[in-house]
Amino acid sequence: MDTLVLKKGKERSLLRRHPWIYDTAMAGVQGSPRAGDTVRVVDAAGRFLALAAYAPESGIRARCWTFEEATVVDEAFVAERLRRALAARRRLAARTNAVREVFGEADGLPGLIVDRYAAFYVTQFLSCGAERFRQTILRTLAEQEGIEGVYDRSDAATRAREGLAPASGTAFGKEPPERIDVVENGVRYAVDVRNGHKTGFYIDQRENRLLAAGLARRFLEENGRGMRVLNCFCYTGGFSLALAAGGAAEVIGIDSSAEAIALARHNAQLNAAESVARFVEDDVFAYLKRARDEGQSFDLVILDPPKFASSHRQVERAARAYKDINLRALRIIAPGGQLLSFSCSGAIDGDLFQKIVASAVIDSGRDAWMVSRLGAGEDHPLMMTCPEGEYLKGVLLKVL
Repeated sequence: MDTLVLKKGKERSLLRRHPWIYDTAMAGVQGSPRAGDTVRVVDAAGRFLALAAYAPESGIRARCWTFEEATVVDEAFVAERLRRALAARRRLAARTNAVREVFGEADGLPGLIVDRYAAFYVTQFLSCGAERFRQTILRTLAEQEGIEGVYDRSDAATRAREGLAPASGTAFGKEPPERIDVVENGVRYAVDVRNGHKTGFYIDQRENRLLAAGLARRFLEENGRGMRVLNCFCYTGGFSLALAAGGAAEVIGIDSSAEAIALARHNAQLNAAESVARFVEDDVFAYLKRARDEGQSFDLVILDPPKFASSHRQVERAARAYKDINLRALRIIAPGGQLLSFSCSGAIDGDLFQKIVASAVIDSGRDAWMVSRLGAGEDHPLMMTCPEGEYLKGVLLKVL
């Protein structure tokens, strides 16, 4: 087996079982490994550290499969890890048929994403190691009960950084319908797996949509009226329809994508919520400014923007954007109202995001409580030795 040798001192992260090896940590390579090959990783003294998938063109030069030298990384190994990941999510079937079945490093399958929408899996092979075992993974998925097809969405920028060409299309079985209907906590959503963001839907916000529905329900009970909500970056209406189900009186969803707005309106029809959930194609920053100028106020504002920082080099610029949008939102929240604010930028950690929102609160001249910090659902577990997996973070504020 080819061997990757680390520089002196660069073994510390692997001794803590962090799964990534950066190109800057490498002293050299013994042998001629190809993209996706399993290599031994050793420290400067030649001591074994891990078995990893090699990626010669990536800044993350190798992703660890295991820290046990006796393990054989082969088709059986990958198939067993995949089956284990699927089994860990089975209990979610009672609540939804839209589930993240595999979450990369957290499931010991670096660079692999698998989402299930009803009878279809949607895959993303985002690393050389996952790509090497593509056929094993597809075959194992095809064996699962109730699956009619697998659609591949390996078209994310992460794949390009691994030196892999984009790929998309039906990988197994039936072609998925134009829209796949899923149910989450009693709310129906249509998902476009071919063209939608990520794999078609923000599965990671499931628990936060349930939280929002609960906020609407509690507000109705306490105030004798439904809340008025502004859902910014609403995409296909996830939060909007959950709030409508919870008893909100009016939810205005804003998104700049005409395609997303069209599907959001379709989802409102699926749930007979057209009278509550209204969708507007507009720039969120501009809408928030106009709402303040017009003297509008809302009982709840939701901010769930796309990624503002895709790398650490963009953190400063992204921080300014997050502060600006939170400041604008705080200025139109009614006294006693609430703010649900999120960031999906992995380069901005939870503590920094909280500080950014706190800075917006200070500049708004208002007082606010942070009621809770939020994250992704249980099908997006955080491997404690790989904090980079905590890409989604959020806060719930009560504005006094």
